[in-house]
Amino acid sequence: QLQLAEFGGGLVQPGGSLSLNCAAVGRTMDFDDIGWFRQAPGREREGIACLRSSVDDAYYADSVKGRFIISRGKDTVYLHMNNVKPEDTGIYYCATPNPGYVCSDIPKEGQYGYWGQGTQVTVSS
Repeated sequence: QLQLAEFGGGLVQPGGSLSLNCAAVGRTMDFDDIGWFRQAPGREREGIACLRSSVDDAYYADSVKGRFIISRGKDTVYLHMNNVKPEDTGIYYCATPNPGYVCSDIPKEGQYGYWGQGTQVTVSS
């Protein structure tokens, strides 16, 4: 069973940058679609970006478009967060689509499985 793990969270000042990465435990993930989600305090988890492997294309929620970039590295998928804002605070998760689904739009939680444990990002001065 695929296991994912997120790394790179921490405290960052508003306007700063932070890069998260998502790695698979025990196998390569070079061909997987990957979605990034976040859950702000007191709010439901929301999809913010996904990477479609087959066409090397990405989709972003309006809240992060132009500031966040999803990219693939060696055995990992990154979420580069730039010009962060306090409202970017939350727990960030990566996940892969369930069978029958692909990354074709802003990711929806119900279409994704194999979640990592999440990594905390706090944007504060």
